[in-house]
Amino acid sequence: MRVTIKDVSRVSGVSIKTVSRVLNKERYVGVETRAKVEAAVAELNFRPSTAARSLAGKRSFQIALICDNPSPYYVYEMQSGIRDRCAQDGVRMIAQPYDRNAATLLDDIENLVDATHVDGLILTPPVSDHPQVLDLLERRGVRFVRVSPGSAVDLASSTFIDNERAARVMTAHLLELGHRRIGFIAGHPSYATSGQRMRGYARALGQEGLSLDPILVREGSYDFASGARAAEALLALDAPPTAIFASSDDMAAGVLTVAHRRGLAVPGQLSVAGFDDAALAGFVWPPLTTIRQPTREMAYQAADLLLAPADAPIERREVAFELIVRESTGPVAQG
Repeated sequence: MRVTIKDVSRVSGVSIKTVSRVLNKERYVGVETRAKVEAAVAELNFRPSTAARSLAGKRSFQIALICDNPSPYYVYEMQSGIRDRCAQDGVRMIAQPYDRNAATLLDDIENLVDATHVDGLILTPPVSDHPQVLDLLERRGVRFVRVSPGSAVDLASSTFIDNERAARVMTAHLLELGHRRIGFIAGHPSYATSGQRMRGYARALGQEGLSLDPILVREGSYDFASGARAAEALLALDAPPTAIFASSDDMAAGVLTVAHRRGLAVPGQLSVAGFDDAALAGFVWPPLTTIRQPTREMAYQAADLLLAPADAPIERREVAFELIVRESTGPVAQG
């Protein structure tokens, strides 16, 4: 016979409502009472269903990830980090891809909220900076957390790395190797991270007394194809760069492909750097110097913020990045 919450109530000697509060990890339950319920749960080997917990606690025990990113690695790491945190509380994650340019974006998100009754949303770039989406969720009273937002707002918590500083560190690494003509491939301008990384690149140049040369900057879309197109344009210049910093590893892989096709030795004739430390960074040849962005940890922290009590203060949690030097960068060629 299936064990029910009524059985737990009977064995523990407390009300069904109190059992529900313990199962839902709510506060303001006495230590002794909580211990009685937990002992009864263990004795009966009780496994509450999500539906039962939802009815008792007025929660769906589901959160949704809203994602629009061309990198499979980013999406996988984001989902993994959220699942790791959700598993601790028995919460389910719904992963919902969206097209930021779709005319139905707002309707699609509102329909998701209505259909699933999720307890909250995790918004990744560029949706995390979409003013209409933020306004919709605020009006509907839906909790949300923003990943890598371009600006701080008072209505939601966020998790991020210092993208500007990370790009500054990478550019400084190339400068220390003697490079002065450093090409930069930005991400799509709809992503706040694109502008942040661009500023880091420009500031690192400025600290060495160099001005940003617009001809050395190309726009990409954080994917392989756009990185390859940008590399073709940069390497076709009369005075091509001696190093290219692509603001994602997927774009950097495109740069490497173009360099190999042109017969350029990497890093002997061209240094190449990326951003993310995606799995491919260690598989391409030569292995890619990059910025390690701890996407899984950012996702875990975002879920942790979303699963906090509703009255918890708004937080901005910064996660540390790391410069990973591999074999794709080296001293500028002499002569």
